[in-house]
Amino acid sequence: MTLLNTLTAHPAPIRQDEDGVLRIGDTRVQFESVVGAFKDGSAAEEILLKYPSLDLTDIYAVITYYLWHRNEVEAYLSECLIRTEQVQQENESRFPPDGIRDRLEAHREKRP
Repeated sequence: MTLLNTLTAHPAPIRQDEDGVLRIGDTRVQFESVVGAFKDGSAAEEILLKYPSLDLTDIYAVITYYLWHRNEVEAYLSECLIRTEQVQQENESRFPPDGIRDRLEAHREKRP
């Protein structure tokens, strides 16, 4: 039996939480955070410094997954960005940021 016959690939440690967010392993670190750091030029060891709850092997697995599935991951990241912008717009329409300081100060002055 050769070494090649004994090697088996493990699935990437990516899971979807109850809110539909992709996370790494059993941590709260988001998939897009690790991929974003890699795309910004961080090495796996630097990503580990940013997110010490991760395992270095998991970071390498996520980077490998990204490189193998770049088109799908980029589509997912685009969807995340669109959702983030939609939520921000909804929040700003419900709670306009204009004059927030004045409203907060007025509210503070009303308190006993």
